[in-house]
Amino acid sequence: MHKNDTNLFSAWDIPLALVLLTRLPLPKLPETVFARQADAAWAFPVVGLIVGLMACAAGWAAMAMNLPAPVSAVILIAVLVMTTGAMHEDGLADTVDGLWGGFTRERRLEIMKDSHIGAYGVLALIFAQIARVALVATLLMAGAYGAILAACITSRAFMPVLMTALPNARNSGLSHSVGGPRPATTVAGLGLALLCALVLMGIGSLWPILVAALIIAGLAATARTKIGGQTGDILGATQQLAELAFLTAALVAI
Repeated sequence: MHKNDTNLFSAWDIPLALVLLTRLPLPKLPETVFARQADAAWAFPVVGLIVGLMACAAGWAAMAMNLPAPVSAVILIAVLVMTTGAMHEDGLADTVDGLWGGFTRERRLEIMKDSHIGAYGVLALIFAQIARVALVATLLMAGAYGAILAACITSRAFMPVLMTALPNARNSGLSHSVGGPRPATTVAGLGLALLCALVLMGIGSLWPILVAALIIAGLAATARTKIGGQTGDILGATQQLAELAFLTAALVAI
């Protein structure tokens, strides 16, 4: 993938990352740009910044209108879901269904590819979104918009980590077509996310980042053991679990 393009960064990487991770209305990109899908992974935190700003603005507006914090949190999270097409939430549901619904590697991958959602996936979504609303509502009441935004940014920086660290578990699908970013790309994304978190939260951001990293390390180990690598669903679950872990640790820290 890198033979014809040795540049670590490109002006196309941010719009390409937005195309890959959101449903925002964007101009059609040149076909040649899509050869950089893996190389654009450093810009995933930028996507988190953009959709996070939109969501936090909606949450702030709701709070300014004196809506209850839980309602404001639902509005904020709804913006995140709508701008990303719920792809990360879908990945979480499919991951839980597959990893715990099958007894063989082949069956787990088959379940994850199935468009239907099972009981494990439904329960995972319910519990995750209840926790997400509760955490965001509490942070909104504390005026901790920086922590919410940092969670959006850093959670997306962990996705390239798994893309680099784990092989593709199947020979098809979005994750396989994108490929794995080079280590320098992943490090650049992590560095960018860390810088943003430090600006938004100061040194207090390090604890939430560490907690999120530990949770994602556990997910990576589980995925390697159960299906032999990562898929697009695993990457979606990575974003959701990292965000929840970051929000939880941030709430404890403030």
